[in-house]
Amino acid sequence: MSNNLLSYAGWTFLPNVRDPEYAAPVLPVHVTLTSTLVTGWVQSTYYGITIRAGEPKPQPGSQRYLKHRRRIHILVVFTYLCYTIVEAGYGIRRAGNFYQDLGLSPDVDEKAIKSKFRRLAALHHPDKTASNDPNGSSEAYFVHLKLAQDTLLDPVKRFAYDRFGPDVIKWRHCSSIRDYVMVGLQTTAPYYAASGLFMVILGVVGYLEWGRYWRYLSFTALLTFELHTLTRPDSTALSAMNLIFQALTKHPAYLPFELLILARKATITVFIAISQLGPLLQDPQRALLQHTEFAQQQQLNRLTQVARGNEIEATRLLALDMAPFTGDEQALKDVRGKMKEWLVQNTIRADPEVRDAVGKVMGRRREGAPVRARAIP
Repeated sequence: MSNNLLSYAGWTFLPNVRDPEYAAPVLPVHVTLTSTLVTGWVQSTYYGITIRAGEPKPQPGSQRYLKHRRRIHILVVFTYLCYTIVEAGYGIRRAGNFYQDLGLSPDVDEKAIKSKFRRLAALHHPDKTASNDPNGSSEAYFVHLKLAQDTLLDPVKRFAYDRFGPDVIKWRHCSSIRDYVMVGLQTTAPYYAASGLFMVILGVVGYLEWGRYWRYLSFTALLTFELHTLTRPDSTALSAMNLIFQALTKHPAYLPFELLILARKATITVFIAISQLGPLLQDPQRALLQHTEFAQQQQLNRLTQVARGNEIEATRLLALDMAPFTGDEQALKDVRGKMKEWLVQNTIRADPEVRDAVGKVMGRRREGAPVRARAIP
């Protein structure tokens, strides 16, 4: 679980290298250095295949070049994210489970489990393999097979194993399905609490502005799916998902805990796809407009903060200057009058527009007056 969070954090914070071919206002997205290099290589290969020798290639920075680069970059990131899901599925298959170790299907009954174990015990019992196994690996393998049989023959442990995986072997104080479910939920809750808090913090600091609705929707869907899987003995959704996987991959059915691992990985992949591909899928003109509006709003916010700071500082300085007159109403009245007169004389009347307006008014008043009166300033 922690690896998924670290992966998402890495895609959110570490990809801080901007592709120099992208104009920052048009495509405001950070990309990793690796994906940038791969995108450039694929684009060069694409031009080498599709453009004949002697024909001009799109120049870097041109509209056609940027359009091709954006599409190829989307393809590169999407391919890598699909690869991470396939890799997760391969890792699950490679890790195996008790059913695969015994060579059984997940819907096997108790009689088939006992029969299969007897056949495997006849082949791998330490008494029969001790002479050919000086390292004792056969004995360890037999103990593992015995543990798998004991777990699957116990309905309570089998229910817990199918949903929580091999970790249930360590939960020795659990004796009922309710005990296992409560311990499992307590183990899973910190992951979702940390993930939810992580998303909220990133949203507050401005890292998850694009696709916020879909991100929270995916997170809620994953939480609902996990709660349903962990608390239901039988799930139609799990059966349907296994039918789809079996039709696509020809592999045996996944256990519920394996499907949950894939679901978590797929959700993290969706988060990364929203963060990385979402801005690239936007219309460039719309992205430019949003970027401009965002920059203007930031400037307005900074100006507002500066104005508030100046107002607070001016109020403080005025209070310091008026401190000697505190308690003397007549002195305060005189000071206010002098300040008002000073403001009128030095601020209002000194303004060029005000002086021009006053001059025009005085000129109109002097029209028709005697010549000697006009000369009076």
